[in-house]
Amino acid sequence: MRNDLLKEYDQDAANTARQVYLVYSDNVDQIAAPEGLRALMKANGFNGDAGALLANNEGVLIGVGESNDPFMFAACADKLPAGDYAIAVDLEDDAATLACLGWLMGGYRFDRYKSQIPAEARLIAPQNADYQAAMRAAGAIGLVRDLVNTPAEDMTPEALENEARSLAEAHDGEINVIVGEQLLKENFPMIHAVGRAAAVAPRLIDLTWGPADAPKLTLVGKGVTFDSGGLNMKGAAGMALMKKDMGGAAHALALGQMIMEAGLKVRLRVLVAAVENAVSGNAFRPGDILQSRKGLTVEIGNTDAEGRLILADALTLGGEEEPDLMVSLATLTGAARVALGPELAPFYSDDEGLAEALSGAAVKCADPVWRMPLWRNYDAMLASQIADINHISGGAFAGSITAALFLRRFTPDNVAWMHFDLYAWRPKAAPGRPVGGEAQAIRALFDVLADRYGS
Repeated sequence: MRNDLLKEYDQDAANTARQVYLVYSDNVDQIAAPEGLRALMKANGFNGDAGALLANNEGVLIGVGESNDPFMFAACADKLPAGDYAIAVDLEDDAATLACLGWLMGGYRFDRYKSQIPAEARLIAPQNADYQAAMRAAGAIGLVRDLVNTPAEDMTPEALENEARSLAEAHDGEINVIVGEQLLKENFPMIHAVGRAAAVAPRLIDLTWGPADAPKLTLVGKGVTFDSGGLNMKGAAGMALMKKDMGGAAHALALGQMIMEAGLKVRLRVLVAAVENAVSGNAFRPGDILQSRKGLTVEIGNTDAEGRLILADALTLGGEEEPDLMVSLATLTGAARVALGPELAPFYSDDEGLAEALSGAAVKCADPVWRMPLWRNYDAMLASQIADINHISGGAFAGSITAALFLRRFTPDNVAWMHFDLYAWRPKAAPGRPVGGEAQAIRALFDVLADRYGS
C-alpha cells in the first residue's frame, strides 16, 4: 500500500486542498456545498448514488447512497486526478479514521508486473483521525493483497520465507526456518508429507518478537502457496484461484506486522507452515496414515484437504509453550463460503469473552466476522477405523465445523484459541476493495489484541 496517499493533518494544507463533500441520496437538497457545485449537481441530475463523483474547481461531490459505507472515500482515491484533497464535513473520530483507511484502500494497486505507476490523489487527514492507525491498517491490508495476488510461480514456499525474513529484519525480530528433510528430524511429519512432492521444499517458518517475559501470543498461518489438490486433483475451475491458498499465512504475517508496528506488550510468535501441494511420484495418497507431531495417527481421506494437516503440526508446536492466546488463520474450506459467502469471515472459539470482544470490534472496525459453533457432537464424524482420527468427515455436512474440530484436537485445552476460516479474495469490486486478494478479520483482531495487551 502506498504511504504517500495520506498526509497527516496540516491546517494550511487542508485549507488549500480541494474540498470533498458527502451527498446522501435521501438528503440531496440539504448538502452544504458551494453554490457552483450545487448548480452542477442539479444540472447533472446528481442524486448521491454510492460511489458517484462530480467535481469542479470549487470541490468534489461524492455520493454515499442511503447508508454511509465507511470506505466510500475510496472512490475518490480511485477516480480523482492527482492533487491534495480534504474532507469538508465533520466526522466522528472512528469515522474519520475509517475514511482515511478507505482513501488508502482506494489507492491500492497491485503494480508488481506493471511498467508504469500513475500519480495518485492524496488526502489531508482530518484533525481528529488516528493517522498512525489508518497507516498501520492500510499497510497490513496491502501486505495481504500483495502476497495473495502474486502468482504461485513467484510466491513459492521459499519466497514466503523471504517475506517473513524481511518482516523480522524490519522489526528486530528473530526467525528460524526448518526446511525439507529436516522437518522429519525435528518431528513435523505432516508438514513434510504435504509438501514433499513439490519442486520447492516445504518448510516451517518461526518468527518471534518482543520480550520473553511478556504474555505469549502465537499466530499460526496456512501457507499453501499453490494447491493442485494433490492426487485428489482439483478441476480447472477449482485450481484457478489456488495461488490464494497461502492467504492464512499472509494474514498471520500482516497481523504480526501490525502488532510489531504498534509495539503491543506481547511475546509474539508467528508460525507459518509453507508448502506447495503438488503431484509427483512421492506425493502423499488417499488412505495413507500419517504420523503427527502430537503423536496422533491421521488417516488421509482426501489429499485436497491438506491445509488442516500442516496447521495441526504447527498448532502442536505453538501449544507446547502454552501461550496466553493462539490464533490460526487459513483459507481452509469451501464449506465456509457456502455458509457465509466471500465477504463474511467465520471464526471459531470456545472462549466466550474473546468471541464477544471480537464481534464488538468487528462492528467498530467495519471488519465483518461471524462466530460459528464448535459443535462437539460432530467430532464423531472424524472417526477412523484404522487410525486415531480421519482428517475429513467423508460426508457433505458441516465441513467448516469439522475442519475446526480437527484443529481443536491439536490445540491444548488450557490455551485460549481462535480459528478463522478465511476466503482472502474479493470476487466482486467495491470502493477500495478491488477484485483480488483481500484482508479479512485482522483489523478487528488487532483491535481486540490492542485492548488486551496495550501498547
